[in-house]
Amino acid sequence: MIDEAKIREAVKMIIEAIGEDPKREGLLETPDRIARMYKEVFSGLNEDAAKHLSKTFSVNSNDLVIEKDITFYSMCEHHFLHFYGKAHIAYIPEGKVAGLSKLARTVEVYAKRPQLQERLTSDIANALMKNLNAKGVMVIIEAEHMCMTMRGVKKPGSKTVTSAARGIFIEQPSLKDEVYKLI
Repeated sequence: MIDEAKIREAVKMIIEAIGEDPKREGLLETPDRIARMYKEVFSGLNEDAAKHLSKTFSVNSNDLVIEKDITFYSMCEHHFLHFYGKAHIAYIPEGKVAGLSKLARTVEVYAKRPQLQERLTSDIANALMKNLNAKGVMVIIEAEHMCMTMRGVKKPGSKTVTSAARGIFIEQPSLKDEVYKLI
């Protein structure tokens, strides 16, 4: 459970630590705004992707399903700066498919946690394999990290791409190639 009162106190301390006055008009409500924002951006900590992936539909085919360009926003656990981008999901069903919105909701569950892009990619792939009992899953994420853009090396526009393959996508590399071509 997210403790908004603790967040407000911590933000007040940060404001003071950088040499600002937390009672200054422009900063007066900042601790409350940040507490509400953290409640929203970290809401995935209290969610389970299985809830979204439990609603499925029977199918008679095992044809490739791709949901691409799923926009997401996450928070880097190293700097607590945002990273954002697109997730692409491909899977081959084994008798059941998830509603398309459920794939996007699965991305949201994992993105709304303090996160590493590599873990985000893997967590989504694992959840889809487990909950859909798919023949195979592939997840590709491309994202821009504010820790690379606004601080440190300062390289705006650089993107990090991660991918995770499970099941038949590992066994049959040609399927992986097909996904890359389609996205």
